[in-house]
Amino acid sequence: MATKKYRCTICGYIHEGDSAPEKCPQCQQPASVFELIDEGKPAKKTINKNSNAYILIFTTVIVVIVALLLSVTSGALKDRQNDNVKLDTKKQILSSLPAVDLTQGDAAETYARTIKHYYLLDAAGAVVRTLDPVIDFDVKAAEDQLPLYVADVDGATKYIIPLHGAGLWGAIWGYIALNDDKNTVYGVYFSHAGETPGLGANIATPKFQQQFEGKHIMRDGAFVSIGVMKAGQVADGQEQVDAISGGTITSKGVETMLQSCIGAYEPFLRQASAEETTNEEFGGKEI
Repeated sequence: MATKKYRCTICGYIHEGDSAPEKCPQCQQPASVFELIDEGKPAKKTINKNSNAYILIFTTVIVVIVALLLSVTSGALKDRQNDNVKLDTKKQILSSLPAVDLTQGDAAETYARTIKHYYLLDAAGAVVRTLDPVIDFDVKAAEDQLPLYVADVDGATKYIIPLHGAGLWGAIWGYIALNDDKNTVYGVYFSHAGETPGLGANIATPKFQQQFEGKHIMRDGAFVSIGVMKAGQVADGQEQVDAISGGTITSKGVETMLQSCIGAYEPFLRQASAEETTNEEFGGKEI
C-alpha cells in the first residue's frame, strides 16, 4: 500500500506515513494543521508564516499602514497645532508684562487688547516696516531688521524686545519689556529648551525673573545691560541680579543674551521717549 503524504500548512514540511504526525517536527504545530496531499492534483501553494520573507513583508505592510494613519492625523490637526503655537507665542510676549493676568479671560483677546503695534527697525533705530500686531505678530524680521512690540498697559507705553541665546544644554529665549523711558525694565520672561531641572531651568521661574524689574539698561545715555552675578557679588547701585545657584553657565547665557540682543537696539533706546518721538514715515505713530 502506498504511503500517504501530509503537508504542514504552516511551514510546508512533508510527512510520509499512514497519518499526520502528532506534531510537526519543524514548527511544532499539532496534527490538525497538516493536509493530505493528493498526488493526482497540483500541490496547493501555502504561505510559510515563519519564513523571513513573510515576516519582512508583514512588517513592511504594518509600518506603511501606521505611517499613512499618522500622516492623515497630522494633516487633520495641522491647523490646530499651528494655532496653539501662535497662541503660546502671544502668551510668552504677554508674560513679560507683570500687570497682565493670563489666568483671567482669553489670552488671544488679552493680546489683541494689549499689544498695539509691531514694528521692524533698522540698525539706526528707525521704523522700516509696520505690521499688524495681531495677524503678523510672528513674521520673522530680516537679518538686518529688529522686531519691536509696543504695548499699552493701563495707559502706559511698554516696549517689548525679543531675546534669544544659548544656555548649558540648548537654546534659551524670552522677552524684556521696558517702560516708556526706554531704560527701566518693566518685566521679563525667559524660557529654555532643556536646561537642568532645579538648576538652569530656574531662569523660567518668577523668583529669578522678578529681580530684573526696576533695573536699568542705560546709564548716562549709554547701553550697559544687566549683569547676572553669583549670589553675594551683586554690588549696590549696579544694574545686576543674582545668578541661579548651580546654574552658572545658564545664568551667564542669560547675561550674554541680554547684552547681545538689547545692545542691537541702542540707537533706538537712545532716542527720546514716546511722548517726544514720532515717526513721520508711518503716519506720525508714536514709537
